[in-house]
Amino acid sequence: MLSISLPVVIASVSLAAAPVDPPVFAQQDMSFFITSVGSGDGANLGGLEGADKHCATLAEAAGVRGKTWHAYLSQQAVGGKPAINARDRIGKGPWKNAKGVVVATSVDDLHSDANKLSKENSITEKGAMVNGRGDTPNTHDILTGSTLDGRVQPGDGDSTCSNYSSNAATGSALLGHHDRQGGGANPTSWNSAHPSRGCGQDNLRATGGAGLFYCFSV
Repeated sequence: MLSISLPVVIASVSLAAAPVDPPVFAQQDMSFFITSVGSGDGANLGGLEGADKHCATLAEAAGVRGKTWHAYLSQQAVGGKPAINARDRIGKGPWKNAKGVVVATSVDDLHSDANKLSKENSITEKGAMVNGRGDTPNTHDILTGSTLDGRVQPGDGDSTCSNYSSNAATGSALLGHHDRQGGGANPTSWNSAHPSRGCGQDNLRATGGAGLFYCFSV
């Protein structure tokens, strides 16, 4: 009896100890994501350079190597800096999220009604969904500093929180709604729904944000 049951016990233990492969995602093909975390300092991202670095750091931590990342942020012509349009710094596309879904095929497609950006598709570098309207907390406000067509807002008013260097209670940056719903002049816009009420972390949080932003592989 012992000689018959022993191999069965050993086999059972062996099967129980067999490693289980983790779920497979398409991160290596990923070329678009929303940052899973912001700078933690409101809209102070260290300018475009700091924002780009944050994108790269998160992507590499998610296992994506050998790509150049740019934040989808427009820059105003202030403080000796040139005006830069977000649409001109993100490459030509197409762009895929962490699960392999093509969210846009080109810059024009990205800024059209045909793009596939949504709460379900505009996910983080980890493949996680970002809280939207109706969730607690709501973090659907995404920093862009951009108009509907992806360009810097004309005029002298602050639309970029001093080019992403301010964490003050004053100032403002244009925000999009990643879930395509909410309030503001353009509530369903992913990149230009309304301006923020200040640039500090608490200011961004108060209107439904967390200082998150979009990243694209160029």
